[in-house]
This record gives sequence, structure tokens and C-alpha cells, in this order.
Amino acid sequence: MKKICISLPLFIISIFLSNSSCRSQTCAQAWTLEKATKWFEAKEWTNGLSLKVYDSVNKLEFAKQYNKNKAYWDKAFAYLKNTNLDTVSPGKYYLDGNNVFVSVTMNKLKPFENTKWEAHRKYVDIQYVIKGKEKMGVAPFSQAKEVETYDETKDVGFYAVADVEGKIYNAEPGTYFIFFPIEAHRPNIKVDESDTDKKIVIKVKAD
Repeated sequence: MKKICISLPLFIISIFLSNSSCRSQTCAQAWTLEKATKWFEAKEWTNGLSLKVYDSVNKLEFAKQYNKNKAYWDKAFAYLKNTNLDTVSPGKYYLDGNNVFVSVTMNKLKPFENTKWEAHRKYVDIQYVIKGKEKMGVAPFSQAKEVETYDETKDVGFYAVADVEGKIYNAEPGTYFIFFPIEAHRPNIKVDESDTDKKIVIKVKAD
């Protein structure tokens, strides 16, 4: 009897900790495409940001990543909302140390054949063309074949993807793209006669 009285509280505590852990992780495994789409379309995550995310965004992965690291994402979207992007100077800006940081560049564009598919493991990319335009490609990472070894310091690897499997989109002011580690992307593709555009890339630490 004495033995039961001692072990029962430990049993109850273990159940409580297990349930708390599930709540603190937002039970990412419970996300479905249907739930993620409803969450996405509710747009509470925008916090009033008027810029639009391109329809190509992986809604299921977005829901998982955002709800695991909400504070990071809120800082990224707040920067897009509250910063005068037309006048912001090129440079690097830290919003939360190495968890969320921004690079603003006068970005050099290249012909399609001179660009590469790339992917990251540690960070999600939010890419937005402030002035000018370019094309960007996206493809599932499962379709990518490594052609240059992943550089852990720079958090980038380069890949080959069959052109028929990768999709290419127009990137212009008003709409931003989000690329997750489960995807390969191909930015900086030249459009028309333009050689450069002004561009912002926000790096959000991936979970």
C-alpha cells in the first residue's frame, strides 16, 4: 500500500508532462493539409501585412513551421509590414540574432541556364522583389539531385532538377515567396532586359 502511494503521484506527473509536451510543440504531427489550408486562409498569421504570399507556398509545411516558431515568423512579417522597403538601404539586419535576419540587395540577375537550384537545411527563405522583377523556380527536394556538396557554414547546397518537374513563377512587387528546407528553389532568373532588381531575403530558423 505504501508503495502504491509513492508511485502513483509519479505516474500522474509523467502523464501531465507528456500532455504538456504535446501542447508546447503544437502537436505538429496532427497537422493535415485540410487543417493547414483553413489556418492559412484565416490569415491571422499575417498580422495585417498587406503583401501577398504566392499561391505556390506549401501550406502544410508553412502551418507546421509557423506554429513551432511563431515568434520568429511574427518578427519577419512585422518587418515587411513596418519597413519602408523602397528606401531601405542594402545591407544585413538582425531581427532576432541568428534566428531571424534580413538581407537587402541590389540583386544581380542571370539567364536561366546560368542559375542553379539550391536548398537550405537550417533556414526558411522569405524572398520578395521590392523593385524590378525576376523569375523563381520551386520543386520538391525529393526530386533534387545534389551537384555541389552542401556547405554547412553557408547553409546551401546546389542541385539538379528536371525542368519538367520544377515550376517557374514570375516574382514582382506585391507578392513574396516562401521556400522551405523540403524544397529546392531557383532564384535570380533574368526577365526581359533587366540585369538587376532590389530584393529582400528574410531568413527564418527552421525547426
